[in-house]
Amino acid sequence: MRMLDIIARKRQGFKHTEEEIAFVVKVASDPKAGVPDYQLTSWLMAVCCRGMDEIETAALTRAMALSGRRLDLKRLRAPKVDKHSTGGVGDGISLALAPLMAAAGLVVPMMSGRGLGHTGGTLDKLEAMKGFRVRMGIDEITSQLGRIGVCMFGQTQDLAPADRTLYSLRDASSTVESVPLVVASILSKKFAEDLDALVLDVKIGSGAIFKNPKQAQELSRALVKTARKLGLKAVAVLTAMDQPLGRYVGNSLEVIQAVEILRGDFTSADYAECLLTLGGWMMHLGGKAKDPKEGAAKLESVIRSGAALESFQKMVEAHGADPRVVCDLDRLPRAAKEREILAPKAGYVTWLDARKVGEAAVILGAGRANKDSKLDYGAGFVLDKKVGARVKKGECVARIHGSDGAKMEEAAAYFLTALKIEGKKPKLMPVIRQVVK
Repeated sequence: MRMLDIIARKRQGFKHTEEEIAFVVKVASDPKAGVPDYQLTSWLMAVCCRGMDEIETAALTRAMALSGRRLDLKRLRAPKVDKHSTGGVGDGISLALAPLMAAAGLVVPMMSGRGLGHTGGTLDKLEAMKGFRVRMGIDEITSQLGRIGVCMFGQTQDLAPADRTLYSLRDASSTVESVPLVVASILSKKFAEDLDALVLDVKIGSGAIFKNPKQAQELSRALVKTARKLGLKAVAVLTAMDQPLGRYVGNSLEVIQAVEILRGDFTSADYAECLLTLGGWMMHLGGKAKDPKEGAAKLESVIRSGAALESFQKMVEAHGADPRVVCDLDRLPRAAKEREILAPKAGYVTWLDARKVGEAAVILGAGRANKDSKLDYGAGFVLDKKVGARVKKGECVARIHGSDGAKMEEAAAYFLTALKIEGKKPKLMPVIRQVVK
């Protein structure tokens, strides 16, 4: 079998056989196979242009998941459930959700990634807590899950190695948005976690990969159908990402957001709604609640009891960071400087563009412009006013945290391009847009 022939078949619109897909995955996971990156990139582009049907997508997902080792969690009796988000701005839900679900009796093996561009990465946020180890071997991950029910880790060399190769080539070849490739990338890593169920948080809006609702719905249906073909219970929850989620944007700041809500502070209503909705579905699919509503109510009780915060603290300690950070948030990295961004006129906030706020955070150093960018863990924004809020001229709409005065000025100016203030109060859109089952 030759890679050149496989590329040609897909370019001509033919469906791949399982053997052809297995061959592509095999050479992608083995640098010694002798297939150059440009041929793999050509295949990715052919798939992007010609597509894949459900059978091909499921075969690609399974082959990628089995291209390395899988976690073996069969000895753990509790349901194994995870959540995946397609990414956004201020979307630090995983930081609170994973330990919360462990406190509620689920096992949560959560493989996460780093941020690139305007979207933040869970691993970067975790590493804002000094000493927090995200690089762990399979045996260590399994052991920790048995002890405390939660482990948040980065993709290892052994888990879905084909995805690691293909993802980097997709990023460099403008094939990131191909639905079959997105589905295979997401689900191959989750299938490798040996899960019982999966909840997918698919973002819609200016700060999301898929801004168009129809595209997000198409992706959601493909994810759920493919997951079920793999024997994995799944739902997709479409959530809003037109404005940043919650009140904080930035690595250390989003850890503060997670700790605050696990302490029972529900000031960030959109963040809390997203957290409890996703968690409610995880409880339901994991057999811990008769429906998502009951699951969400149980999670509120877990938070009020203090068990969720205790679970977070155990997780922080297990990963090698200082557990005292939970009680003393001043132990987190802080930016050297802070300044206010003032409203240019009076009225109502009618728009706060998530993508632009994320890009402003990158200017500060809170996100990566490229893979080699160095992060400023304390940099970011605290949002005092969000869509629907009434403001006076000169009133603080956000506080900017940074270490470089010139970058702060640039970021503040860019932030203002994300902000619209008008005389009429806007109609607020729901955070939860749709559930695809």
